[in-house]
Amino acid sequence: MASTYKPETPSRSEKQSPSGGNCSAVDVTLRVLLFAASLSAVVVMVTSKETKLVALPVPPFSVQSSFQVYLLSSLHFNFNFLSLCRYFVVALSIAVVYSLITTIVSLSVMAKRVSPKLYLLLLAFWDVVMLGLVGSATGASTAVAYIGLKGNKHTGWSEICSVYGKYCRHIGSGSAVALVASILLILLSVLSTYSLYKRVRD
Repeated sequence: MASTYKPETPSRSEKQSPSGGNCSAVDVTLRVLLFAASLSAVVVMVTSKETKLVALPVPPFSVQSSFQVYLLSSLHFNFNFLSLCRYFVVALSIAVVYSLITTIVSLSVMAKRVSPKLYLLLLAFWDVVMLGLVGSATGASTAVAYIGLKGNKHTGWSEICSVYGKYCRHIGSGSAVALVASILLILLSVLSTYSLYKRVRD
């Protein structure tokens, strides 16, 4: 009598496509890079401080005076003086925590050789949210760095980078690293959306 045994075929949820494993590895790599970039941006911005001895003009003792008196004063600049820089530090700190958590979760998912749809959906959503947060913080810090470098003659804001060079370099460097973090989040958003699309289509 012929045997009626048929080997069980794995369900779709148990199948693992080669591209799925590659996407998971790329996802983890990008999240590790995001953690490093976000942390570096926070450290650089927090250490942006400088003290200089500058000459401040003092009003003359009389209107007829033909000379200007200057007073030497020690001025200190710190990232905490600007609300935009404080926002930058908070936003990038959130990105640090987010990247660390999602890296651990991605490693756990990759170790189980599965790719849950719910996880991919939440990941795609939160990657976009974090991109908006980090992108806005990057734009704010870049604007501060530009005003410090060029000033604004229409509002009477003088440039300060010629005097506080170290302070400006820190803000500019922090903004540049944050831009890298923004680009990484764009790539992660695209990757998460693509992985979700592949999962739904299959």
